Amino acid sequence: MVVIPFQQGTNAERSRHRNRQAVLGQVRAAGTMGRAEIARALSLTTQTVSNIIAELVADGMLVEKGRLSGGRGLPAIQYGLNPKGGYALGIEVRPDAVFAALLDMQGKPVSMERVALQGTRPDSVLAEVSGLYARALRQVSVAKDRMLGAGIVMPGPFGVTGISGMGSDLVGWQEVDAEHLFAEAVGLPVVLSNDANAGAMAERVNGVAQGIHSFAYLYFGAGLGLGMVHEGQLIGGAFGNAGEIGHVPVPGGKLEDALSRLSVQRHMAAAGKEVTGIDMLDQLFLQKDRDLMAWLESASTALGHALAIVENMFDPQTVILGGAMPDAVLDHLVTHAPLPQVSVSNRPEVLHPRLMRGASGRMTATLGAAALVLNRALTAPLSYAN
Repeated sequence: MVVIPFQQGTNAERSRHRNRQAVLGQVRAAGTMGRAEIARALSLTTQTVSNIIAELVADGMLVEKGRLSGGRGLPAIQYGLNPKGGYALGIEVRPDAVFAALLDMQGKPVSMERVALQGTRPDSVLAEVSGLYARALRQVSVAKDRMLGAGIVMPGPFGVTGISGMGSDLVGWQEVDAEHLFAEAVGLPVVLSNDANAGAMAERVNGVAQGIHSFAYLYFGAGLGLGMVHEGQLIGGAFGNAGEIGHVPVPGGKLEDALSRLSVQRHMAAAGKEVTGIDMLDQLFLQKDRDLMAWLESASTALGHALAIVENMFDPQTVILGGAMPDAVLDHLVTHAPLPQVSVSNRPEVLHPRLMRGASGRMTATLGAAALVLNRALTAPLSYAN
């Protein structure tokens, strides 16, 4: 049985919605679970859990999964998530394209699409997003009346800040209410996030961070972002801009000057080689291109600097590296980055590697956008207590 230690239930009626979240979260983590197990895990009465399960079954979010025999008495009914019990839309806006994914209740993609962008003005982007959502619903018609919400992912920062317009953000969106505009475009509750936070949640819901409750996620977008998850919840900061690690000063400039997709493209361009996409980077790595390998050497050193910052500031169980880069390049960085010796994470006994590659691939942020919605539906807030 898998238990989520950071969730607790309460018998108070005022917390019925949170109880539902906590029950759904326990069932998802365990795969299948019975009433008594759930009640023990959440410190709820069996009657309270029975009432919640009856509601969730009636709503189509839980289904019976047979009986588990063990000891005397009638075997306990087991419950699992109904994959068709709810759906989440994920939208990722990049400077040159919009990506969309529709995930079922278990976090599995049931529809995915990409469209090229001719410009990043809000009206153009919103028109493409509306079209992507409409086509997804035509592909998966059962989702229409079971949408849990939409996660929207854009490069940060959000709002006008001291780092706006520095090359890796989405120019033109800093002075508009993006969350309101997207909610109107799709007609759903919206969660707005940067790409690094979404990538972190993708790893938690359906990647290598399943079962890891506190971790850091270094994300390769155009720049370099950091998503931080503590006790299953994202650390967003006061205005949603926590984790802008790419702008941290390091010797020679800022971190994403040495460790980002823009960084490698600029390095290769200086060597007379135009890199137009991830596939080309992958091919150059397979050929052991001299200029790319030179960039990887300096990028590995920069990654060591990033690890020293992240480990000592946040004391994560692990740091995960992922995003829009070839797996082979990420693997090389994971293998060659110098692990800082002066670090709180340098301890003799660890359950996880200090640095590892994420499992969600190039669509990490798109899947993570939808995962933000699922996590909200399946995870009770940290303030939740008896």
